[in-house]
Amino acid sequence: MEQQLAAHERGQAHSLSAETMDYKLVEIWGDTVDTRHLAWSVVLGIAISYGAFALANRVLVAYVPDAAMARAYAMLVGLGGCLIAGAVCAKLFRPKREVIEQAHGAAGREEVLKQLASEAGGLGRVADLPPAVVSEMKELGLYELFAEYEKRDEKREGAR
Repeated sequence: MEQQLAAHERGQAHSLSAETMDYKLVEIWGDTVDTRHLAWSVVLGIAISYGAFALANRVLVAYVPDAAMARAYAMLVGLGGCLIAGAVCAKLFRPKREVIEQAHGAAGREEVLKQLASEAGGLGRVADLPPAVVSEMKELGLYELFAEYEKRDEKREGAR
């Protein structure tokens, strides 16, 4: 329960329904997972990848004259098995979190910009941004927001 609440506070909201309460959740590599599903994923990953390797090794030894080359090719097939295992596990074990997006009004955006500006390094200037970043910010509708905030901030600094 503590892990669910900690993840919820970080913005990785979990459904706290009765169904979710049965999960034993842990955080691995910045994601929250169910330990039972993690264990099954490891077992499936080992079984599929090793099975692909062993089968390919057995088949390739009969067709490739050099045993070392046959084993190397079989290892590549085993790596392909890892990818297949990842896809199977992703399909079987759905995420346990719900991402909730909330639209914030102008006041909420202004508060976020103030918070970012107060942190070490501040916001910087939009004129100093690389063209690729400016393009991406314009696509997301953020460039104008930052440019307007910068202008207002310069006016406040000039009034002091």
